[in-house]
Amino acid sequence: MKRSAFGLLLAALICALPVAAAETATTPVFDLESGTVLLNSGYTMPIMGLGTYSLSDEECYASVTALLEAGGRLIDTAYMYHNEAAVGRAVRDSGVPREEVFVITKLYPTQFADADAAIDAALEKLDIGYIDLMLLHHPGAGDVEAYKAMERAVVAGKIRSIGLSNWYVEELEAFLPQVDTVPALVQNEIHPYYQEQDVVPYIQSHGIVMQGWYPFGGRGHTAELLGDEVIVDIAEAHGVTAAQVILRWNLQRGVVVIPGSSDPDHIRENLDILDFSLTEEDMARIAALDRNEKHDWY
Repeated sequence: MKRSAFGLLLAALICALPVAAAETATTPVFDLESGTVLLNSGYTMPIMGLGTYSLSDEECYASVTALLEAGGRLIDTAYMYHNEAAVGRAVRDSGVPREEVFVITKLYPTQFADADAAIDAALEKLDIGYIDLMLLHHPGAGDVEAYKAMERAVVAGKIRSIGLSNWYVEELEAFLPQVDTVPALVQNEIHPYYQEQDVVPYIQSHGIVMQGWYPFGGRGHTAELLGDEVIVDIAEAHGVTAAQVILRWNLQRGVVVIPGSSDPDHIRENLDILDFSLTEEDMARIAALDRNEKHDWY
């Protein structure tokens, strides 16, 4: 994704400030017409895409290909997913201009001790020229130094934006004063049964985009969530699916969605969420579903 002139100015204003000063940063605003958000690094990012967790090499290649054919442009992978090479191959084979595709990958804590080498390894596996956004997968020993390695990689042109995954308020309060660059994005588990109603606005108040994984509740929980009578009722009222309601609910909260799927029909369905909107009553009904029920831990 391209970096706009306004984006350059915004990046200079936010990222050049001490991290503590970022509390006064502008909350990221989604453009629900274009389906994008401007990151504090100055780059635009799609607000809906594909998560590739648990997809094998062959499944990942096919799913990314289906996403790109359907017009999706955001792909989330990681070292620990063991499918970075498949993502890169699908992007290269797609015929879609590289600058139109936004690829996220992550460093795992086992890589933090030699993050510079891990960044180069990710670039080699993906083989797409540069990484749009790299995250630390979750807190661990050496995470501050690993983040500083990503900062150096931005200066070197290897990575365009950097961020964090599975960081919450307590972790962020300890981490942010130790680094120079405000994260562009934080990625956490978010779904109607685990809404992070305090965490999401805290992160957004720092000018950081919020992204949610497990939007449908994760393995073993998806059927219950998609069958929730409140969500089904709202879906029927709008003539859409329960999955589309959940994804749209995220967008209207300012949360980027990366649902995982290997089904081309579901991938297309998950992208088709910009032509309807939820009412304030709909949003309130879904907010009332929160159980603080986390389904995976890091």
